[in-house]
Amino acid sequence: MNLQNKKVVIVGGTSGIGFATARATLLQGAEVVVSSSKREKVEAVIAALGVGANGVVADVNNAESMGRLFKETGYFDHLVYTAGESLLFGNLDRIEMTAVRNAFDVRVFGAIAAVKAALPYIRQGGSIVLTSGIASARAPKGLTIGASICSAMEGLTRALAVELAPLRVNIVSPGFVRTPLWSNMPESDREAMYQQAGSALLVGRVGEADEIAQAYLYLMNNTFVTGQTVVIDGGGVLV
Repeated sequence: MNLQNKKVVIVGGTSGIGFATARATLLQGAEVVVSSSKREKVEAVIAALGVGANGVVADVNNAESMGRLFKETGYFDHLVYTAGESLLFGNLDRIEMTAVRNAFDVRVFGAIAAVKAALPYIRQGGSIVLTSGIASARAPKGLTIGASICSAMEGLTRALAVELAPLRVNIVSPGFVRTPLWSNMPESDREAMYQQAGSALLVGRVGEADEIAQAYLYLMNNTFVTGQTVVIDGGGVLV
């Protein structure tokens, strides 16, 4: 099973898990289109990925922009949605509602807008792979908004799998992963957090983006999987 001669569109493919997935799909022989709202990021990633990679600047919070993305991309086989800003931490009584709405806009409503705009262009036999996180199953204190978003995305996935059948729709639920999502923390604090969080996991370390990317490849390649949440967390939900 591989992605030879397939076209994969990765919304949010310029950083972290999205970038790792773009690189992994290229290695399986796919043509990859990455999108981001920041032109400089798109251009940098196209240069880094090399032959077989293209990019389109698009804003997930703008329906017209999403429409232009897929019109420019044309027909393709797999949609991957990994867009997301830095994680929103803190107790609910200390978080501004503007920040809450912004988080949902990117991670939930942006995903819905991308799927809606992409549907006319996804070829028969293709798939959609979305992104959540294990906070939906095990929500730590201070991650109420993140847990709500992850739960919403998993419910959306199951509903879309039924509504859009036989088009397959699945979702990847990563655990603690070393990605730029944590870039809003000082480096020393971030490394200490990785060490502490990793030592508590069954595998003894936090995950890497390349490892999570393998779950997206599996869901694109396996034509008998739909409506499923694939957890890849180093045993995080068990400890």
